[in-house]
Amino acid sequence: MLALCCGYALWRGRGDERVAAAVCIAASLVTHFIVGPKLGGFYSFETGVLAVDLATFAAFVSVALSSSRFWPRWIAGLQLTTLLAHGFQLVSADLIPLAYAAAGRFWSYPILIIIAVGAWRHHRRSRRESGAAHPA
Repeated sequence: MLALCCGYALWRGRGDERVAAAVCIAASLVTHFIVGPKLGGFYSFETGVLAVDLATFAAFVSVALSSSRFWPRWIAGLQLTTLLAHGFQLVSADLIPLAYAAAGRFWSYPILIIIAVGAWRHHRRSRRESGAAHPA
């Protein structure tokens, strides 16, 4: 899903979609290497994953603040809910590892879909505008 959504955004999107897609790809790669070979992971507070999630949130907020579109605000808000999973782990250290991992990753799928839809809508808009500027 990461490859499909982000690939489409990089191919058809404009600056906002491309930056958001690049952030998702980078965050996924870094997270993979941080959690990677540890058996199971998420048995305790994941400081490295928190750092990646904070950087991702900062990047999404930056895109949202500079964009004229509404969808970047959605992905920034959804990334904020991902950060809440780390807060839950801090408050309740006995949180089941699977629940901690799932809470931290759940919103990544809607984020990817929103980025792809944003790229699709941009592409559709640009085709419509270029067709209006150059009638057949």
